[in-house]
Amino acid sequence: MRAYRIESFGSVDGVVLGAGDDPQPGTREILVRMRATSLNYRDLMVLKGGGRGPAKLGVVPLSDGAGEVAAVGDGVSRFAVGDRVIGCFHPRWFGGPIKPDYLTDRLGANLDGMLAEYAVVSEEAAVSMPTHLSFAEAATLPCAAVTAWVALTGHNRVTAGDTVLTQGTGGVSIFALQFARLLGAQVIATTSSAAKAERLKALGAAAVINYVETPDWHEKVVELTDGRGADCVVEIGGPGTLANSIKALAVGGHISLIGSSLSRSGVMLDPLLLGGRGMTLSSISVGGRADFEAMNRAIALHRLRPVVDRVFPFEKAPDAYRYFESRAHFGKVVISHG
Repeated sequence: MRAYRIESFGSVDGVVLGAGDDPQPGTREILVRMRATSLNYRDLMVLKGGGRGPAKLGVVPLSDGAGEVAAVGDGVSRFAVGDRVIGCFHPRWFGGPIKPDYLTDRLGANLDGMLAEYAVVSEEAAVSMPTHLSFAEAATLPCAAVTAWVALTGHNRVTAGDTVLTQGTGGVSIFALQFARLLGAQVIATTSSAAKAERLKALGAAAVINYVETPDWHEKVVELTDGRGADCVVEIGGPGTLANSIKALAVGGHISLIGSSLSRSGVMLDPLLLGGRGMTLSSISVGGRADFEAMNRAIALHRLRPVVDRVFPFEKAPDAYRYFESRAHFGKVVISHG
């Protein structure tokens, strides 16, 4: 079996293609012939030295992938050979509130991930693919899509008529735009590119603010909502945007802090921003299998299709890393395994 492994931390050069024995599924495990994988910001964090959590050298990178079941171990009842499946980001979080030990299992960091011809996963750590999606599209879902879904449908659920503020054009932000529209909300997006602004509008954004031209973009959000502000902010930027996000928030509104935005320290906030407005903040750590399955039902019902920016062949996986690192993408960057 051919597989990439992280041989050294620090740069894309540490991701090396090699060969090894074909893995075999154990009890309650399935062997998946990987057809596509996708990149997330956390994969860059892992490559640069581990990110937020345990990591080790020698692991197969990337948490997100889709493929077809090639073999099943003893006792498997959820899937059969030939089924099209997607791996879960948290392999032991099936439902309910998150627990600390779920965070210690990190695919592509301290556990072998998906950037290989085959992967073995627990049958409990996979979900069925929506039938209308390609493998490339399905591979985009485990981290970015589930994160966006939970950001909008978690403890503070977005409802029809709400206003959602998204930031940028990465995977989480694009999925958040798509899901917010699906839920009946209007979306205000921020970006720094006129070309990307047009694409955001084509996806259904009611308004797009160029944050370079309008550094106090929170004022524009308030103006666009007739003085009310956004009901939900999907916060990607972290230290550079959180204060503005709070100022853009409606009374009683909610900010979903995405995990990658919390990886950068240096947030200094005026305590007066937080007081007297009934606002809430929550940190999103992707979601469990139940969230994934609920999201997939919505995706299937509405025939939603993920936005895939570019697809790289398996042999060019390092190029996919470099392109993703350039931040030129709009939506998801995918690697096709053939």
